[in-house]
Amino acid sequence: MSHASMLKARRQHQKTRKVLDAAAKRAKRLAKLALAGPVVKKEKVKKEKVKKEKVETEKVKKVKPTKEELGRQEAKEAKKSSAGAGKKGAS
Repeated sequence: MSHASMLKARRQHQKTRKVLDAAAKRAKRLAKLALAGPVVKKEKVKKEKVKKEKVETEKVKKVKPTKEELGRQEAKEAKKSSAGAGKKGAS
């Protein structure tokens, strides 16, 4: 037997075995279903939908900072940036 014909026979054998296995599985599954008998459907229970009530929230108006507060914030930021630059140079 040549190598090519041996490979061909092997492929054919694998193919038939695969088909037979699939048929056996299907038959087993059908037999199991037949034993179980007719399927009884369960009644679905509908859940009541709960409506969410909207709660009105009070809107808070943003207060603009005064010139003094803006000046303080800018001073703090300037200190932070100069302090940060000094630390970077030290390391």
